[in-house]
Amino acid sequence: MFWSIIYLGWGFFTTNTPVTLNNVILGTVFGLFTGPYYHFWFLYLIAGLYLITPILRAVIAFKDPRILRYLITLWFLGVAIVPLVALILGQNLNTSVFVLGGSIGYFVLGTYLQKVKLRSSLLYALLILGFSWTVVTTWFMNFPFRPVGQQYFFLDYLTANVIIMSVTLFMLLSKFPADWPGSSHPRRSKLIHIIACNTLPIYLFHVIILESLQRGFFGFKLSLTTMNPIVGVPLITAVTFVITFGLVLAMKKVPILKRLIG
Repeated sequence: MFWSIIYLGWGFFTTNTPVTLNNVILGTVFGLFTGPYYHFWFLYLIAGLYLITPILRAVIAFKDPRILRYLITLWFLGVAIVPLVALILGQNLNTSVFVLGGSIGYFVLGTYLQKVKLRSSLLYALLILGFSWTVVTTWFMNFPFRPVGQQYFFLDYLTANVIIMSVTLFMLLSKFPADWPGSSHPRRSKLIHIIACNTLPIYLFHVIILESLQRGFFGFKLSLTTMNPIVGVPLITAVTFVITFGLVLAMKKVPILKRLIG
């Protein structure tokens, strides 16, 4: 509720929308069904996955990896392979046969991959493959094949290349001990713990900081429209995170805000 109000006001501010009773009511109703801002999709996704968790838990309770592999395979074919084939052929294909869609596969993969062990060298190779695939295909879709109108196809969360990168990165991070970096690095360990405890408010707040940087509200402007993406993406990511993290910690010092921001 707190962040919904904040982003409702932020939307009025950035779009110069008059703060009238009618606009507030329309914005509130619209926000309830679609989210007050674009990055709230994640919260709706989490709510949906929680609703289906009892069903998936029953499937996982069989403790048969073949069932999970079958479910994951159907999901991967439906969300990643069929759209890719459709893109290559230039025709829309009927996907009705694959009824498992959305992010269900990621949810199940989180359980299945905990028991899968692969060499780190293979995982790094797959991560590099997925990253290279993303860069090369995105360049092709933005230049030689721009008339197709699918410039961001290979940046979607459910494309094969992104799934490969997500899986390999998850498995690489899973190799780290739960208490990493351990008692031998107390400051680093404390910092990571603080970040982990504040991931939700950081995520919810970061869009305001990102857009403030793009609009120059901090006295300087950082925008991908004026910067080379190779430099701009990591720079804007780092600056956005540092500012957001710092402000979240400051807000946590205020008792009322500490309870409201998450």
